[in-house]
Parts: sequence; C-alpha cells; structure tokens
Amino acid sequence: MAYLDRPIEYVKGVGPQRADLLKKELQIFTVADLLQHYPFRYVDRTRFTLIRDIPADTQYVQLRGRLITLGEVGGASGKRLSGILQDSSGMIELVWFKGFRWITRALSVGDEYIVFGKPSYFQNRLNLVHPEIEPASTPIAEKMQGFQPVYPSTEKLKAKGLDSKGIMRMMLKVLEDLPAYEIKENLPDEVRKQYRLIPRYEAIRYIHHPPGEKEANEAIRRLKFEELFLSQVSILQLKVGRRQHASGYIFQNISNVFNQFYHQHLKFELTAAQKRVLREIRQDVLSGKQMNRLLQGDVGSGKTIVALMSMLMAVDNGYQCCMMAPTEILAQQHYRNITSMLAGLPVKTELITSSVKGKARKFILQGLQTGEVHIAVGTHALIEEAVQFDNLGLVVIDEQHRFGVAQRAALWEKSEHPPHILVMTATPIPRTLAMTLYGDLDVSVIDELPPGRTPVITRHIYESRRLALFGFLRDQIRQGRQVYVVYPLIDESEKLDLKNLMEGYEAIIRQFPPPAYSVGVLHGRMKPEDKELEMQRFVKGETQIMVSTTVIEVGVDVPNATVMVIENAERFGLSQLHQLRGRVGRGASQSYCILVSGNKLSSEAKKRLQTMVETQDGFLIAETDMHMRGPGDIEGTRQSGIMNFRIADITKDAAMLTEARKAAQAILEIDPHLLLPRHAALKNFLASRQQKARKWSKIS
Repeated sequence: MAYLDRPIEYVKGVGPQRADLLKKELQIFTVADLLQHYPFRYVDRTRFTLIRDIPADTQYVQLRGRLITLGEVGGASGKRLSGILQDSSGMIELVWFKGFRWITRALSVGDEYIVFGKPSYFQNRLNLVHPEIEPASTPIAEKMQGFQPVYPSTEKLKAKGLDSKGIMRMMLKVLEDLPAYEIKENLPDEVRKQYRLIPRYEAIRYIHHPPGEKEANEAIRRLKFEELFLSQVSILQLKVGRRQHASGYIFQNISNVFNQFYHQHLKFELTAAQKRVLREIRQDVLSGKQMNRLLQGDVGSGKTIVALMSMLMAVDNGYQCCMMAPTEILAQQHYRNITSMLAGLPVKTELITSSVKGKARKFILQGLQTGEVHIAVGTHALIEEAVQFDNLGLVVIDEQHRFGVAQRAALWEKSEHPPHILVMTATPIPRTLAMTLYGDLDVSVIDELPPGRTPVITRHIYESRRLALFGFLRDQIRQGRQVYVVYPLIDESEKLDLKNLMEGYEAIIRQFPPPAYSVGVLHGRMKPEDKELEMQRFVKGETQIMVSTTVIEVGVDVPNATVMVIENAERFGLSQLHQLRGRVGRGASQSYCILVSGNKLSSEAKKRLQTMVETQDGFLIAETDMHMRGPGDIEGTRQSGIMNFRIADITKDAAMLTEARKAAQAILEIDPHLLLPRHAALKNFLASRQQKARKWSKIS
C-alpha cells in the first residue's frame, strides 16, 4: 500500500479513538487527507526575546530559560499553578488555571524550556497565561521553532490532544516518513516555468514546515494555483468533449412562426443585449453541436422573451420544446405569458404540473407523444416517466439552481438525441464564480434593462417608524396600487416562521381592516390550489396587500404592485433581497422597496442594507454578497461539488483564477485530450482524482 493511502489510525500517535474523531470532525481518513489539511496562518517562532526586552504591546513572544520554581498558589477560589522562568536578563511568571496535574508531571524545576505565549499584566507584573512549553533539549522542540503553522481544529479534537500543536506534531511525523516519490508532480513543466511555481513535493513540505515566511508563501501560491488550474482543466475538458462528440440538431430555418411573431406580435423593441444573445443562440443551433448555454440576466431584463424566441426557432424546424420552472406559480405565469404572446399563431402550448390531472393530463401527454403539442411549460412534473416527447429539440430551464443534478439530467435524457439546453438565472453570478460553477457552459449576459423601466426607490427604516410606513402604504393603495409584505423564512423553525407570518398578517389586518381593504396571505405550507387562488386574486387586483414568505421571490409578475415591504430585512442575504425587490417595478408607475429592520444591527447587516439602498446593479450586488459570505454560501453552489477548494478562495484569488484558466485554455488548445508525453502526469493525476470524485452531470 502506498504511504499516502495508509489509513490515518496507523500514523504514529493517532490510534483508533483519535482516528475516529479525525474522520468525523475533519474528514481525514488517510495520510493524503492529512497532508491536505492546510494551516490557516503562521506564527513566527524564528526569534527568541530576552525577558527584559518583551515589548508591552506584542502579540506573542518566544522565550528560552530555566524553570526555577513551580507550585500551586492562591486560595480555593483563585487557585493557580505558578512557575518562574529565568533567563540571563530576568524572570517572568508562567500561569495555568487548569491541568495542574498534567503540567506538574510534565515539567521539572531546574530544566531548560522553550516557552511561547501572549504576554499580559496582572497587578503590574508581566506574565504568560497558559503558554506552550517544550523541553529545549528534545528534537521536536527544534522543529517547532521557526515559522510555525496554525491548524484548524475542533473542541472535540482539542479534548483529545489534537489542537493545532497536536496536529502539527502528527504532521511532522508524517513528513519524516513521507517518500518523496509519492508526491508526484501534476503540473506541466511549461506551466510551472511560466508562473514560477515550486515543485509539488517542496510545496507540501513547506506548507506544513516552512523554514521561513518566504517558503511558506511560495508553497501557498503553488498549491492555490494547482487547485484552480486543475479545476479549470476539468471544467474546460467537459466543454471540449461536448463540442467534439455531442452533435446537436440544426435549426436551419428561421421562417413563418419566428418572423410572424417578431414582426406582428412583439409589442416592444428588443434591447441590444437581447438581440446579441439571440444571435449567440442562433449560432449555437446552426453549428451542428449541442448547445449548452447559461443565460444570465438581472431581474426584469427580459430573459423570458429570449427563451420564447429561441423556442420558436425550434418550432420553425419541426421540433418540440419544454420550459421547466421551479414552482407551480412560476410555471403557470410562464404559461399564461407565452400563450398570450403567441395568441393567433399556429403554436400549441400546454401546461404540465402536478395539479393537471385526469382527462386533461391524458390529452396533453398524448399531444406531446404525437408532436401536436409544440411547447410544454411545467414544473419537475415534466421529468416524470409518463411525459414523453415525439421530437424534443430544445430544453429551457428557468432558475436552474433550484433543480438538482439528477432532475436536470432526467429532462436532458427525454430525447434519443440530446436536445439543445438553455439554462436561465435571474440571480446574477459574479464572474469568478461563473468561471468555476459554469465554466463548461457558454455564458450569455443580458446586461441592460428594457427602456422605460423606472428604478425602484429603496429605503431602509427601523421598526420604530412603522406607523409612518402604514401611512405610506395607505397612500399607495388610495392611488390604486398593490403591496407585498414579506417575512423571512428560517429553515430551522418552520413553526416559528408561520407564527411570525400570521402575527404579521393579523397586525396588517388591524391597520387595514375589511371591508375597506382586502389582505391575502401566502406561505409554503398551503395547498397548491390555495396558493394559486391567493396569487390569482392578487394578480387580478382583488387583494390589495399580499402578506407572504419568500415563495413569491422568483419570477412572479404583477405590474400593479408598486411596494415591496421586507420585514426583518437584516435576516435576508443580499441576493435574496435583490430578488424580492425585483417583484416590483414591473409597470410604468414609480415603485418602492422598504427594508424594515430591528434597531440593533451587526456591521455586516448594515452593509447589506446600505448596499441595497445604494445600488440596483445585480452583478455589483452579487460581487458584494460573495465577498461578504464567501462563494460556498451563494445559492446553488453547495450542490455543485466543485466549491470544495482546500486552500484557494475564488473571492480573494480572483486574479489567480483568471491566470489559471488562461493556462488551462493554452494547454487544451494544443492538446485537448492531454495525449502529449509532457502532459501525461497531468492526465494521470486527473484520472486518479476522477475515480474518487463526484460524477458531474452533463448539464452543470
């Protein structure tokens, strides 16, 4: 067995109990896993300070001296273990408040020790509380000097002696026994030379046991670049492979339906961005290769019309299309909009959701099988086995991050020949995140809003101004407008969510009593038919105020709704706040988003709310959100399986990610399948990693 594959319990000093904890707490199963448990910072232990020269404001200090006394002092309520360390310049007290028995056994008065800790003052006397202490004569003491790594640990591991120092001892033992030949180089020579990267074996040694700051930084840079480069090679190979092997339907004709719709039924001029994206899609469906395109566009930018016109390209060429949405409300809205826009055209559109049953469902399924139905709009019900198409040519997936990989793949396999894929998102994705999450897809961006859209005025108010808010809402309702009032959803406590929502609903009812006002309520626990009834009443203007959880977050379009009130706004993420704001501003009237928060706000919450007030740019908001929360918390990234970088951070290392992608593209342009001898090490490394890695869907 290779040393790197050795189970962690067989490393000296670990054993079964500690191994179980390492597996549960840090997912460390083998020596290789341990070596990838990287330090998060370093402490400079290259220098010793004389006791008399300890600076008053220093963070940490390292001393070398003789222990001249050790014993318990103080009464029962303030007992402590006190030792006096002496060097050539003076003396200092070492203090412990727990672990007396273990420390007394481990230390001997008269011996020389290396002591490391944070200086503090007690009764005007300098001391070190709970310092690290090692006999100066032991070999490990020498190794634990220098530029020392600090490792992530957990409370359970610390209780078993595996704090940062314990992990470092274990790591040093592994490095002693590690054969150099097992750390195989995985970067091509041309990449290492171009970016001046140290060899992989050196990087592994230096990251855990650096002689100094320079070597530690070189190791960090090498290992970060390696992670980002390997991820980009894997992603771009998917793209290369698909382009070479996945042939696609050719939509040669742009004829009757498309032209008739564009010239006679489209009631507004497309923006330049919409036209550009349609040209990109047109090139894809003429190329003979399967299209896999991500369409990004901010709230209200007009992605749906681009998707519809893409579907009409398919219909003109004798193919069927389907459009899958994450919720029944959104699917029904798409269906209504599409059937309204296509009225009078020879295009048959049907809706497939769990609510469509009996004869109606049977009739639709038959129409899909015979090809009589050209466009199917629906929810995840579209992927049920009973739903079969005659000739599926294009699949549109709306708000794709709401669907799991298996669901998307099932839809992709509805046709004998792979259909073209257009995935859409109204959640703007930062450039670096898109490069990592969707690097194998072609990306189109609608980066301008249709003309005539009035920007939504956003205000942040505290709860104390609620009466003024109610007055503002009455004024808007008098003008014939409608209002959303949204409450947060906390995953951990659905009952508490419902309680908060219903209390809010009752408070609104007291301020806006019937019959003068009509107030609706909408939440996730309602039956689908009840949700639809409430939403339809709001769409028709029968309800003036909709009190809701975030089920109205995505896509719901009520042009007459001009006010979005977000309660407990500090509990929402930036992207979610932006999505909710996008529910208003759909019509010609001035719209408003009111962020209501408690009086006590964290600095992060203040920054989120301030960002919302200051900008409407979804891409700027997404960048800010990623910088604040980190890429792993952005919606949809957890299921991707590719955000598990151990040392790189695409937020902080964006420039390096761009360089790594360039390097990967340069390699794959000359050697797409890594067949050249100089790329053999890279190919072998990726192959061995793929055996252990999660399988990626063809629709990422």
